[in-house]
Parts: sequence; C-alpha cells; structure tokens
Amino acid sequence: MKQLAKTKVTVRLRKAEDRKEWYVYIESYPVEISEKKAPQRIREYINRSVTTVEWDKKRTARTDAAGSKSYKPRRSDNGIIICRSENDREIMLYADGVRKIRQKEYDNTDLYSDAENLLAEQKEKGKEDFIRYISATAAKRHARSSKSIQINWERSKEFLKSYSKGSLMFSQIDSRMAEDFKLFLLGAPLGGGKKGTISRNTAGTYFSIFKAALKQAFIEGYLTVDLSSKIKGIPEQESRREYLTIEELNTLVSTPCEKDVLKRAALFSALTGLRHSDIQKLRWKEISLEDGMAKLHFTQKKTKGVEYMPISQQALQLCGEPRLPAQLVFEDLPDPSWISRPLKKWVESAGIKKNITFHCFRHTFATLQLSSGTDIYTVSKMLGHTNVKTTEIYAKVVDEKKNKASQAIQLESLKNKPQ
Repeated sequence: MKQLAKTKVTVRLRKAEDRKEWYVYIESYPVEISEKKAPQRIREYINRSVTTVEWDKKRTARTDAAGSKSYKPRRSDNGIIICRSENDREIMLYADGVRKIRQKEYDNTDLYSDAENLLAEQKEKGKEDFIRYISATAAKRHARSSKSIQINWERSKEFLKSYSKGSLMFSQIDSRMAEDFKLFLLGAPLGGGKKGTISRNTAGTYFSIFKAALKQAFIEGYLTVDLSSKIKGIPEQESRREYLTIEELNTLVSTPCEKDVLKRAALFSALTGLRHSDIQKLRWKEISLEDGMAKLHFTQKKTKGVEYMPISQQALQLCGEPRLPAQLVFEDLPDPSWISRPLKKWVESAGIKKNITFHCFRHTFATLQLSSGTDIYTVSKMLGHTNVKTTEIYAKVVDEKKNKASQAIQLESLKNKPQ
C-alpha cells in the first residue's frame, strides 16, 4: 500500500517586533522536496494582520529568558483562531479558506496514481527540444564511431533544424510531422553552395538516423508511442557500383603512381575487400602467419565487428617489409579527402575511363569474387557485411554480366531467321 506524506496545513501568527500586531501565515509541514534530504516546513504569508486575538492562558507557547510567557491563540471547534473584532474574524475565515485549499492540494498530490505522475512527467518531457536530444544521443552513442557516421548524424540534425525553423519539441512529433520531414529530405538542397538536391539514398540515410533517434526517445520515455516502428523509411535506390576488371587491375599494377602507399593500399583493397578506414589503421600486430597462410585479425571501424580473414600472398606482398607490431602497415596513407586527385591521375595514366574512387576497389573485390564462383554468403562474410542483402547488389552486377555474355556469341546464319 502506498504511504501518504501526511502533510498538515495550519494557520499561524507571528508577532510584529514594534507593535501589538500579528501577521497571519499558512504553515505546511512536513513537505517532501526532491532536492532536499529532510522534510521542509513551508510558510506562506497572506498579506493580512490582526490585533484582537484571544489567547489561551492554559496553553503556553514559549517562555523567554526574563520569564515572560506567550500563549497560543484560542481556536474554535473548527480550528479557526478566535478574534474579538469583526474585521479580524473575517481575516481568520479568509486564512482558513486558504488553508483548506492548500490542504486539498497536498492531499490530492499524495493521492495521484502512478499513471497520473507519469503523465505529468511526460508532459514536462514533451516541452524538451528534440534537436538538442539528437545532439546528446549522437555524442553518447557515436563518440567512438567513424567520422562519416558522426557527420551523418550532424547533417541529419541540421536538416531537421532547417525543417523546423530552429527547434522542435517532443510534443510536436507525430506521424504526420515525420512524413512531412521525409518529403522535406527528398527535396533538400545540396550543401557547400552546390546546385541540386541530395540523392534519394542520402535522404534515406538521414531519415534512418531520424528514426533511430525516435526509437531511443521512446525507450527513454520521451515519447509514449514507438513512432519509429510505424513510419516507413525511404526505400533505397539502387546505384551503379563501379568496379575494375582483372585486366584493368593488371594495367594499374604496371602503371606508376605518385604516391606508392596509395597504389599499394588500393590494390590491397581489391585483393581483400577492406575499406579505406580499416586499411588506414591496420597494424602489423594484426597480421599473422599460420601454416604458411597470412591472416588478418582486426576490428572493423564502421561496424565494430571483429574479423578473422585469410589473405593471399600477393596481398601480403603489398604490405611491404614487416615492421614493429604497433606500427601501421600502410603508414602515411592519406585521408579520403586527399586521395581523389592522385588516384584520378593514376587511373587516367592507366588509360581507364571509369570514374574510380578508392571504395571502387572494394566493389571490385566483391564483383570479381562472385564472378569467379565464390558463393554470396562467403563474399558477404569476407566483406564484413552484417546482412547478406547488402552483398546482393554485387550479385546483380554479375547477373548483368552473364546476361550480356549470353548474347556475345551470334551465328551469322541464324541472325535473320524468325524466332
């Protein structure tokens, strides 16, 4: 059974220092206040004073050092302080009316059900800013995540701020608002002074982050409904995954590059499927030789998954001469933003006309593995994908190659014959 706080509200008097007059106030005790350890005594003065109080000579209030006594006021059967003048009696009736109101407030507060308290708490949370909540959630969840993930959360927050004109209270969030924000993202402008709108897949990424924040807000009690489960995301639009053929890779091997570490790292990605972020932080202690087979043992920067991956002798050869265990394998490999120019120059020098980025070498690994007959589940595991559906995009590329190959052999004598 729930224990009541037992707060009692009483009308009391305080003597004025310089005259025969008593100020009237309302005292509440004990009152529990969250930030205070001990129960509090609350005094509320009602801006009234009296002069004709009747004192009960049988009830001593206090005795001072000189032996003078003060007495408690006489009260009626209803607990109202008795005064001689009509004006003072009206003041006491007024004071008792205030007392009744305060007593009822304390009693009602004590009798609130847990559901009502939760509702009151929810109302307060509804006034908080969801955009600030996203910043705090991103800082808590992704303090150690890759730079790209942190940037995506920041960009998603900035688009939400632009959509909502600066702030968005939790109480303003519902399914209609979420759908409106989805439409906003699908037409959102590119940043950096560029013309046009962000791609559908980029909009989908930002909307997924918005949904993730809604899910966390529901878990933490800021939302009473799990909106994230009711709102559909933005379907991904299949994008062309550019890759290199084995002939083009061989051409790149024989083509000089102004940054040798970039050349070695790119070819290493084509032979292992590793991302730039994982190659950049790879250390010699994460490479081992077991029964003549080189293996990697590392933690993916993007997914945080621990990977055990065998690599070929050619991939090991691209690592160079072994160094101290804590040293980087591809030391001085530039960040992605500094790679595009020398990479483009190297690819063009090889006579390759495709628009190749560093990530395309990872696409190349996946496509060539599937083309050579490696099953999709093995390729998915080697790429470190958490879902085989992510790998299926490469299988479609291989199917397109097969379809095209099926039409490559044409017999002249059959060309003009009806089907």
